[in-house]
Amino acid sequence: MPRSTGHPAARARHKRLLKAAKGYRGSRSKHYRAAKETLLRAMAYAYRDRRNRKREFRRLWNVRINAAVREHGMNYSGFIHGLKVAGVEVNRKILAQLAITDPPAFSKLVEIARTAA
Repeated sequence: MPRSTGHPAARARHKRLLKAAKGYRGSRSKHYRAAKETLLRAMAYAYRDRRNRKREFRRLWNVRINAAVREHGMNYSGFIHGLKVAGVEVNRKILAQLAITDPPAFSKLVEIARTAA
């Protein structure tokens, strides 16, 4: 009976990792150790940035809403407060989209916020 070795599993592991590192520059896509280090870093960045993306988009929406609200003579915090008091539950993503694509509807929301605040 032949002795068991870890070679088939190790080869499969190496192949899987090198396949994931495809497209990396130089030895990072060819050599196991360099590819492994690069992939670990890449996965850490990907994990971090999946969370950061949510923050970045919320910041972008806030800036857009603020710019649109200032055209109507109000500021962002007053607008959001007015919507809360009026019981209007529209999230910031939709508010930012309305500000860009449908200014008349957005101006109605500004008036609702102004009367409620």
